[in-house]
Amino acid sequence: MPSIEERKSTNTGVIQNLVLENREKLSISGVLDVLSFDDQVVMVETELGLLTVKGQNLRINKLSIDTSEVIVEGEISYLAYSEVGQNKPSGSLLSKIFK
Repeated sequence: MPSIEERKSTNTGVIQNLVLENREKLSISGVLDVLSFDDQVVMVETELGLLTVKGQNLRINKLSIDTSEVIVEGEISYLAYSEVGQNKPSGSLLSKIFK
């Protein structure tokens, strides 16, 4: 597994923002794909890795491929990054829609 310094040097030029407002609204930029979602877990592939959002009554309020932005609303209790490919479900939401 690469060290934090190695990851920083390999991700130069990548800017990603996570803005969490009152644990109820999460704006994510730098989104490549929405891999799965339900009312308790949203998994998003970003330029910096796989982002898992957990909570209650979650819903995707905005999904824009043009701006690479996703807005998740609900009772957000957990955010975590993991490496792409680790715990990744087979097939993505977008690939299922455009199949």
